[in-house]
Amino acid sequence: MSRLHRYTFLLTAALLPSIVSLAAAQSLQPKTIQFKGDPDHTDAELAEAAGLKKGATITAADVNDSAKRLMDTGLFEDIHFNFNGTDLVFQIVPANDLYPLRLENFPPAIAADADTKLRARLPLYRGKVPLDGPFTNSVRSALIEELAAKNIQATISATPYSASGKVAAVSLTITNPEVRVGEIQWNGTSDDLASKARVVLGQAIGTTYSIGGTSSLLERSLTNFYGERGYLEVKAHATPDTDIAVDPQSINIPFVVTVDPGPQYKLGAVQLAPDLVVSQSTFDKQSGLRAGSIASLVALRTNWTFLVRQYHNKGYMRAEVISTPTFDRAQHTVNYLVTAVPGPVYNMGTLRIDNVTDDLRARIQAALKMPAGSTFNEGAVISMTATHDVDPQLERFFTTVDMHYSIRLHEDTHTVDLVITLERKH
Repeated sequence: MSRLHRYTFLLTAALLPSIVSLAAAQSLQPKTIQFKGDPDHTDAELAEAAGLKKGATITAADVNDSAKRLMDTGLFEDIHFNFNGTDLVFQIVPANDLYPLRLENFPPAIAADADTKLRARLPLYRGKVPLDGPFTNSVRSALIEELAAKNIQATISATPYSASGKVAAVSLTITNPEVRVGEIQWNGTSDDLASKARVVLGQAIGTTYSIGGTSSLLERSLTNFYGERGYLEVKAHATPDTDIAVDPQSINIPFVVTVDPGPQYKLGAVQLAPDLVVSQSTFDKQSGLRAGSIASLVALRTNWTFLVRQYHNKGYMRAEVISTPTFDRAQHTVNYLVTAVPGPVYNMGTLRIDNVTDDLRARIQAALKMPAGSTFNEGAVISMTATHDVDPQLERFFTTVDMHYSIRLHEDTHTVDLVITLERKH
C-alpha cells in the first residue's frame, strides 16, 4: 500500500447530523489541532509542516492534503485523523526506516554545526532522514544553502551507506566542485628525517578529501614512515583547518600536522609462544630480524603476516597473531612476545575456476590437490602456479595468465568457497 492511502478521515456515528451539515458546507473549523503518537515533534511543528493553522476554516480536502504532505516527507509510516466537532486529532506512526546522516567530504566548519543548522532550518529534522524523497531533498537543499553562504556553489548527492551488508546511513557527498586536501602545515621537529616525512605528506596534497578518512590516512603515513625507522611510539595528529581555500574547480582543505617521534628503538628478542604452528628456529631462519638492529615496523609486520599465513595453510582462517612489545625506554630496546588465537579449522567448500576450458579446469583442480571436505590450505592456492614439472603444459599456461583468487568463509559450517580467476597477460 502506498503512503498516499495510509491516512483516513474518521467521524464518529454520534456526530452524524454534524457530518451532514459539514459535508454540505464543505468546511471545518477545529478549535484545536492535536497530534498523537509522535513524541519527537510538537503539535506546533507538525501543524506548520502540515500547513494547518489553529482557528482557520478548512475543508475535508484540506485535511487530506495536510496528511498527504506529512506522509510525503517519509518521516511517518501511517497517519489517521478524526474530527469530533471541536478537535482535529491526528494519530501518527513514525517511520522505522530512517537513517542518520553521514557527511563524507564537507568542510570542517560546516560539518561541525550541520546538525544544529539543519534543526533550525527544518523543524521536523531530528538527525535522521529517509533514503530519498522530499524531506531528504530538503536536507540537501539546506546544506547547499549553507555552502552558498560561504561562497561555495556546490552540488550534493545523497546515497545509501552500507555497513555489514545493511544500510546504516544516508551519505551526503559534495560532488562538485571537487573537495581536495590542501596545504599541510608541519608542527614538529625540523631535522633531516622530518624533512623526508614532509615530502611523504606532500604526496597527499591535491588528493580526494574525506572527513575522518584523510586524517587517518595522514596519521597512518607518518606512523609507518617513522615506525619503519624504529620510532615505534611516534605520536602523529593530522587536523583539518577551518581556513579553507575555494576556487571554481575545487574546495581545498588544509591540514595541520603535529608529530612527536619519541625515541628510536633497536630490536631485542622476538620470542614465539611454544604452542605456535611455527617453531622458533623456523621463524628465526626466515625472519631477517637481528638483535641490535633498528626495530623496523615494516619488517616486524611482514613477519607477523608470515605467521598468519602459516595458520591459513592449516585451515585456521580466523587465526589472530598477537605481538606484545615490551619497551626498555632507558636502553631504547624492544622485545616481542608473539602468541596466537587459532580459532576453528576451516575445510574446503566449493571451487569455481573462471575463464578456462573444461580441460584446463580439470588440470587446475588436480594441481590444487584440495578436494571438498579437506582442510583448506591457502598456501596451496598461492603456490599452485608452480607445478614443478608434474604438469609441464599447465606450468606453461600459468606463465601466460595472471591469477586472482577470492575466498568466502562460512561461519556456520566452517567451510571456504574458493573462486579462481585467470586473465590473459597483455
